[in-house]
Amino acid sequence: MPTTAQALKCFQLCCDLTSKYCSIDLITLDQRTGNVVILAREEINIEIDLNGEWRFV
Repeated sequence: MPTTAQALKCFQLCCDLTSKYCSIDLITLDQRTGNVVILAREEINIEIDLNGEWRFV
């Protein structure tokens, strides 16, 4: 289960991506790290850690 910070940041990032007409291919929770992973298009990979901080991978 994602943390509240992860869920809020995921929603914000997904809204930002789709407002730029960028399709989202996959959103999943990495069971090993607990990070939320967003895959958009072929070149955008984002990880959101437990405290809501995100980064491109």
